[in-house]
Amino acid sequence: MSQQPERCVVVGGGPGGLLLAYLLARADVPVTLLEAHRDFDRRFRGDSLHPYTLELLDKLGLADELLELPHHAARTFRMHTPDGVITTADYTELATPYNYVALMPQQTFLDFLAKKATELPSMRLRLGARATALVEENGAVTGVRYQDANGEHALRAAVVIGADGRFSRVRRLAGLPEEPLGASSDLLWFRLPRRPSDPPEADVDLYFGRHNYVGLLGGPHDWQVGYTLPKGGYAAARQAGVGPIRDFVSAYVPWLADRMHLLTNFGQTTLLSVDISRVQRWHRPGLMLIGDAAHVISPVGGNGILMAVQDAVSAANRLIPALRHGRVEESVLAAVQADREPAIRAVQGHQVRVETRVANARRHGRPITPPWTVRMLTGMSAVRSRAARANAYGPQPPILDLRLLTSGPLEVARSSS
Repeated sequence: MSQQPERCVVVGGGPGGLLLAYLLARADVPVTLLEAHRDFDRRFRGDSLHPYTLELLDKLGLADELLELPHHAARTFRMHTPDGVITTADYTELATPYNYVALMPQQTFLDFLAKKATELPSMRLRLGARATALVEENGAVTGVRYQDANGEHALRAAVVIGADGRFSRVRRLAGLPEEPLGASSDLLWFRLPRRPSDPPEADVDLYFGRHNYVGLLGGPHDWQVGYTLPKGGYAAARQAGVGPIRDFVSAYVPWLADRMHLLTNFGQTTLLSVDISRVQRWHRPGLMLIGDAAHVISPVGGNGILMAVQDAVSAANRLIPALRHGRVEESVLAAVQADREPAIRAVQGHQVRVETRVANARRHGRPITPPWTVRMLTGMSAVRSRAARANAYGPQPPILDLRLLTSGPLEVARSSS
């Protein structure tokens, strides 16, 4: 065990964990981030950087350099239905220089953020370091044990942050169970090459058939295609083979038909089990969960990265003053949850309602298409603008207190606007 404790150990190098570590290091708070993998390359992770995230990075002086990297700017969110195309959100009407969603491979974003973080003297990044146990004293978490290529190690810490995703090991080790909220679908993801002739406005689109739909996410060189399955329907789909998938996409996304022959087997696909769940209490003495470790967000709507980033901002606002004073009371951790939980409940509540509607449609043999009220309301530009703002910033978006990024003792700041 190290003789001198770290101020903070973050477990998990996703968007929330890496951003929080960066913000702590920018405030000269010593932080170590443990990432189980040796790099940030994952298949079919979220690629959406919302206007809130881009504005935050701009305030940190990072946005211009980040946006020099390959990305696509998605300016609308559309649904293609048998009755026509519905534009549900129009980001171009937002009063911000970042009036779009930047679609950038998550590995690119994380590599960039990790580089910027490790340039700071207070930041240590350990790749290939898998958390194996929590260190506890008198009922409080006081550190974490981890395994890497050189054996087993331990780090003492004033606070341990579990930011290790939907299958969080820290959450299990801490004994903080998650509560499933309901999901009726799974997503089968695969990639298809992007071509210059492809529709430039199709970067975030849903295409509805009668009993199924596909989602598209545009990247610099390819398309991520998400084909929906009923929850637990993977075995039946695998037995049927890729033929029905090729036929569906060719029929409902005809401009992709000329490359559907490239999908030849299920080995080219990745199953993403859609989950919506939440931990009742995100903290214990000396430990806190953020991002998907605390609340799993459905990939439908692309809000997962946004919610994790906002958790990191709220946590930084609360933790930096406490860590500068050397002690993090559990009341500080509880305050982070109190700041963020209303927004998480609102986002997850909407997702549960969508999942319930899809499940009911499948159960009764009805088409899985948006209700007529959506088609009617989105005909008004004001509605599309409000929808874009809601998706761009989320409910109750926290504001980073930039004064915290200077050295010196400060009082605890609230994280919500």
